[in-house]
Amino acid sequence: MFYQTEAKPQCWRAVAIFDDRSDQLIYLNRSSTQVRAGFRAAFLELLDDEEREHVQSISLQRWHGAPDSGRWVHQTNLAVPSHEKIAQAA
Repeated sequence: MFYQTEAKPQCWRAVAIFDDRSDQLIYLNRSSTQVRAGFRAAFLELLDDEEREHVQSISLQRWHGAPDSGRWVHQTNLAVPSHEKIAQAA
């Protein structure tokens, strides 16, 4: 049997790094551009005010390896949306 899979799947994600609990997935998409564009809205929707205060950073990561045997690799840190920017967006 032959399974058709991508040679290099392109998956990117934004993960919130907290100071008092384990990391949390915020947003997942097929390109870094799409993750950068969508993670702010997801940040506001998923996390409440108390959780947002404990976010130390947001890690942009990409999947490296085969679909069934790879790992997430840190690429860069994204800017944590501040309360001022959140108020302006609303």
